[in-house]
Amino acid sequence: MTRNEKINFATPSGFPEFLPGEKRLELYLLDTIRKVFESYGFTPIETPAVERLEVLQAKGNQGDNIIYGIEPILPPNRQLERDKSGETGAEARALKFDQTVPLAAYIARHLNELTFPFARYQMDMVFRGERAKDGRFRQFRQCDIDVVGRDKLSLLYDAQMPAIITEIFAAINIGDFVIRINNRKILSGFFQSLGVAQEQIKTCIGIVDNLEKIGEAQVQQDLEKSGISSEQSRKIIEFINIDGNVDDVLDKLKHLAVNLPQAEGFNLGVSELEAVIDGVNNLGVPSQRFCIDLSIARGLNYYTGTVYETTLIGHESLGSICSGGRYEELVGIFLGEKMPGVGISIGLSRLINRLLKADILQKLPPTPAQVMVVNIQEDLMPIYLQVSQQLRRGGINVVTNFEKKQLGKQFQLADKQGIRFCVIIGSQEAVNAKSCLKDLSTGEQIEVPLSNLATTLQQILQPTPSHGG
Repeated sequence: MTRNEKINFATPSGFPEFLPGEKRLELYLLDTIRKVFESYGFTPIETPAVERLEVLQAKGNQGDNIIYGIEPILPPNRQLERDKSGETGAEARALKFDQTVPLAAYIARHLNELTFPFARYQMDMVFRGERAKDGRFRQFRQCDIDVVGRDKLSLLYDAQMPAIITEIFAAINIGDFVIRINNRKILSGFFQSLGVAQEQIKTCIGIVDNLEKIGEAQVQQDLEKSGISSEQSRKIIEFINIDGNVDDVLDKLKHLAVNLPQAEGFNLGVSELEAVIDGVNNLGVPSQRFCIDLSIARGLNYYTGTVYETTLIGHESLGSICSGGRYEELVGIFLGEKMPGVGISIGLSRLINRLLKADILQKLPPTPAQVMVVNIQEDLMPIYLQVSQQLRRGGINVVTNFEKKQLGKQFQLADKQGIRFCVIIGSQEAVNAKSCLKDLSTGEQIEVPLSNLATTLQQILQPTPSHGG
């Protein structure tokens, strides 16, 4: 490479990069989410970023997702090895595009080492080759939980999901939100009762799932384009507009079922939904935090029962901030047995991007340090180092300034990094084993004995108890 040759070091399109304050916010959110997951007994796992391509594409797993393939790039002096790399056929590899398909492969690989129902959480990066645009990334972090059973899985696991979602978003304190719940058996059963052909039902569900994006008129038009009659499409629109509190909607569904032909699947969906709602109530989820929304379908074909989408009230344009549902066939595909599961996913990278832009969340200070020990005399550095360690042993995050600068500039440096307190020790303070503690947020400065410095800061920095909503 010549000296004048320029390298484009910009991040590739769709691959985000956080500044320190944004990364600290992500870590805070990850820790908050993890604590809630673990409070319900979910255990952490991590699967490789790379899976065999045949795993990711098995039985239509790929869906509409564009997969990134992995191919070795050999240096010029090793080109003869290209034909020996073995990266073809069954050995072809690709980056994982979600965490549910890798979970299925993980369970198949470790079946005899796991206990069922198996409840796991995973907070890994996933990769999708979709068109990069604002808020849409090609690499992003997902926070997933799933519970997988063998042969059967209690609907109470479905009921737990809204409770978990509620605790997470209440802890993050992002404002009012509502979890919209439905059951795909209700939708498919209703379509079947209208005489919609079995092979058209999935198409209809996909169209209905786009209601918020395209509106009722376009949904009706798309249904009719797919071969649904105008009378059928009108009844579908009327059906998905059924609303009210959860008891009202369940009563309306039961009443509707009386006159529906071929209502077995519909009734099963209503029964499952009622069991889930009962569980959500018994788990103490506030009634304003969830509702039944018959337009919620989740476009992915592997969902078979309960489905969820979470919306931030007043910011509906952000779309769903947490979604998921129940599936029957996905996890067992590699083993040839029935392994029902239910799970939810938070697309954390996208969520952070959206909430920061909407000014719902703010990035954190660039550094976790709470205190800076300033440097006003080089010969006092041994004391600065000792005091810094004393504070760290007291659980306080400390930056020690190793470079002597004007005191005002050191205060500016601390303030720019969001550090609230500066510890000042000059010759006089060192002789008397004292320090000056300056609060940059108020400008107040107090004298504190070095022996009491850690205790004083611990008392000041002690967080004020907060009350989640």
